[in-house]
Amino acid sequence: MNLKVKLFADGADKDGMLEMYANPLISGFTTNPTLMKVAGVSDYESFAKDILTYITDKPISFEVFSDEFDEMEKQGLEIASWSENVNVKIPITNTKAESSVKLIDNLSSQGVSVNVTAMMTVDQVQSVLPALSKGPGSYVSVFAGRIADAGLDPLPIMREVVDLLKDYPNIELIWASPRELYNVIQANDIGCHIITATNNILKKLPTLGKDLDQFSLETVKMFYNDATAAGYSI
Repeated sequence: MNLKVKLFADGADKDGMLEMYANPLISGFTTNPTLMKVAGVSDYESFAKDILTYITDKPISFEVFSDEFDEMEKQGLEIASWSENVNVKIPITNTKAESSVKLIDNLSSQGVSVNVTAMMTVDQVQSVLPALSKGPGSYVSVFAGRIADAGLDPLPIMREVVDLLKDYPNIELIWASPRELYNVIQANDIGCHIITATNNILKKLPTLGKDLDQFSLETVKMFYNDATAAGYSI
C-alpha cells in the first residue's frame, strides 16, 4: 500500500529504535519521559546522546520534564543543542494547567524546532500556531488515541487541524497515541502529515492489504498449532 503519511517510531528502547531506524519506511522518532521510564532509562542525557550517535539523519523528539517554565526553557535549549535533527517536545500546559504558549514562543524565536505535545482540542492547536510560525519546522502532536479513549471520534478534530495547518507550511501534524494499525490508514486518508506509533503497531505494517480469507486461515492455524503445542485434551 502506497502511504503518503510519514511514519515515526514512538519508543525509548534502544534496540527497538535501532531496529526501526534500519526500516526504510520509518521517517523519524518520538520519545517521552514515560516511555523512557518503561524502557528502564535512568540517565536521560546519556541515553539521548547515545541514541543520537546512531540516529543522525532523521528527526527525533526529546521532551522536557520540568514543571516550571524557566527550567523548561533551559532544558529545551540544552536538548536542542545536542544535534541538528533534535526536536524539543513541550507539553501544551504544565501540571498546573498553565499554558506553555509563552515558552513555545520563546523557544521558536530562538530557532528551536518545537514539538508541542499532549494536545487534544482544536483550540489548543490554534493557541500555539502563531508562536510556532516564528520558528523552523515544528510539530503539533494531537493525541487521537486518547481522544478515542474518552469515547469521542478523533477524526473531526484531526481533519480540522489538517485544514488549519494549510496556512502554516512550516508546521506538521502528528497523529499521536494510535491504538491500532488502522489508525495509519485513517491518518493517511485525511492528509495528516505524520503518525507516530509504537513498534508493536509498526511491525504489523506488512499485513496492510492482506487477503482476508488468507488472514482467516492463518488465524485458524495459529489456534490449532498453539493448542497442539500446549498438549490440550478433553
